[in-house]
Amino acid sequence: MVFDAEKTPIVSVGQVGDSSSAGMSSIQEPLIKQKHSQENYSVLAAIRPFLFPALGAFLFGYEIGATSCSTISIKSPTLSGISWYKLSSVDVGIITSGSLYGALIGSIVAFSIADIIGRRKGLITAAFLYLIGAIVTAVAPVFPVLIIGRVVYGIGVGLTMHAAPMYIAETAPSQIRGRMISLKEFSTVFGMVGGYGIGNLWVTVISGWRYMYATVIPVPIIMAIGMCWLPASPRWLLLRSLQGKGDMESLQEAAIKSLRRLRGSVAVDTAAEQVDEILAELSSVGEDKEATIGELFQGKCLKALTIAGGLVLFQQITGQPSVLYYAPSILQTAGFSAATDATRISILLGLLKLVMTGVAIVVIDKLGRRPLLLGGVSGMVISLFLLGSYYIFYNNVPAVAVAALLLYVGCYQLSFGPISWLMMSEIFPLKLRGRGISIAVLVNFGTNALVTFAFSPMKELLGAGVLFCGFGVICVVSLFFIYFIVPETKGLTLEEIEAKCL
Repeated sequence: MVFDAEKTPIVSVGQVGDSSSAGMSSIQEPLIKQKHSQENYSVLAAIRPFLFPALGAFLFGYEIGATSCSTISIKSPTLSGISWYKLSSVDVGIITSGSLYGALIGSIVAFSIADIIGRRKGLITAAFLYLIGAIVTAVAPVFPVLIIGRVVYGIGVGLTMHAAPMYIAETAPSQIRGRMISLKEFSTVFGMVGGYGIGNLWVTVISGWRYMYATVIPVPIIMAIGMCWLPASPRWLLLRSLQGKGDMESLQEAAIKSLRRLRGSVAVDTAAEQVDEILAELSSVGEDKEATIGELFQGKCLKALTIAGGLVLFQQITGQPSVLYYAPSILQTAGFSAATDATRISILLGLLKLVMTGVAIVVIDKLGRRPLLLGGVSGMVISLFLLGSYYIFYNNVPAVAVAALLLYVGCYQLSFGPISWLMMSEIFPLKLRGRGISIAVLVNFGTNALVTFAFSPMKELLGAGVLFCGFGVICVVSLFFIYFIVPETKGLTLEEIEAKCL
């Protein structure tokens, strides 16, 4: 199947949405001001460079779903298959947050090496770390080895969630770039549902937690083979050329070959012209010059950092990591005593998240960012106070807990889930967008790890009812932040966002 640019107008970068819940990227797209040549492409060829990076997002989501089920299996005296099953709430917190600490390390590493090794090699490295982490976790003979496996897997997550959005954005045709990046978020949620489903299959089996992590081992192998087969990002090659980090002629020739492979046979004659246009765009916005970190904390960049950092901070401290990682445990305390009952409800939560992700992708450019944020977070407030009230007043009606969890997941996926990452990709001035996103990503993973680690001991100390009501209060505070600080960016180009919103 071939797409003909003559039949569909080419849109500018400012009109293409780059949205994702796990959509963490260092994309630095130039504002396109000149007329472009027609960009023909083969649909089949365009799907391939999306598919294998999206496997990295799938593995991130799978880890969330599988870990939420494995914490039930690993604490069971009859089903854990280990002698060290008597884990404290702190131990459980370390297990669930171990991969997040690894992701934090991976984000720091990616900040330093992403532009050196490139997006493709970054994803190959991530696949290798996924594989090692999954194997070590599955065969761990003692608790410390289990944590090492979790951290190694998490480093792969950190590298993936930087490199995958960049590779997809830089290789996808402009007409479908936003859709492809949004579908990467769908891959993350699909992986989460898969993790819940596999967890449900193994949760009643002796040493089932080992099988939960072992089941996914073939996926990073496929991901690595696929990324080795795909070409390097043509835009990364051209950046290296402009910045004098290699032979200019050889790098530009490699970029032309890469673009021909990525677009298919229909682009053989136009690839060289497209490469010339990209070079002109990169030069016109000063992409050959490196910005300093200090510029991030001045003027417009500081305001953008406040908006992006605030959104991802509230995304985490309003309880999202706790609900995802501890959903089966929450449901067990809510009256679903059997492990299979709790994990089956978790699958329902994952499916709802998948559906609401699709809804958000469809409506986000029609309704706007602020209405979805304000409406979705308001629903989160209601659901968290309802969940807290269940533990305090209605603990004999488990349907209240299930309804509250479903409402929370649905509202989160319409608001903080996709919009935080979409606005992060829109709000930073172009020259510093990559580094700005990197700092916001560090805030995200760091806060996620802290909240996930603290939830279990805090629940034990304060009680689940007080804790969820506390999350509800934080949600109320976030509503004020959204109303007074966060601008509406719907329909604006990146240039207009910088001029009107910062």
